[in-house]
Amino acid sequence: MDNRQAIGSWLSGPRAAMEEAGVDLGYRGEQLGLPEHGPGSIARPGRRLGALVVDWGLCLLIAYGLITQSYNEAAQIWAPILLFALIVLTVGTLGFTPGKRLFGLRVVALDTGRVHPLRVLLRTVLMFLAVPALIWDRDGRGLHDRLARTVEVRG
Repeated sequence: MDNRQAIGSWLSGPRAAMEEAGVDLGYRGEQLGLPEHGPGSIARPGRRLGALVVDWGLCLLIAYGLITQSYNEAAQIWAPILLFALIVLTVGTLGFTPGKRLFGLRVVALDTGRVHPLRVLLRTVLMFLAVPALIWDRDGRGLHDRLARTVEVRG
């Protein structure tokens, strides 16, 4: 085995290594009954991160422009509070935040399709703890989505 191949398999992660060994894991979302591509398919991590960056920037802009005149105070105190409220209110009512809408994403419940506000609250609290959002299953869902029984899909 070439060193480049070993490093490449390590960087690709366990899923790529398993698929290279011949294990058929299927596509992301297959176990959930979601399509492989297009609307309703599992949202890719880059889009999800992009949506979060847009939402954070919006909350930071609001905190800095309307509430405080200090960037540090806006970033440390007000922007996280505004982001929490933004996520709970918009995902709980519309199914998406402004950033998710811009990137063509939405959050749905696995059983009903529409997310109950208490599930959104649980999902958001877990997301703010960061660790549950960083632990993913083979479908690409974070632990916060698994516990709230939701999934982030392409709109």
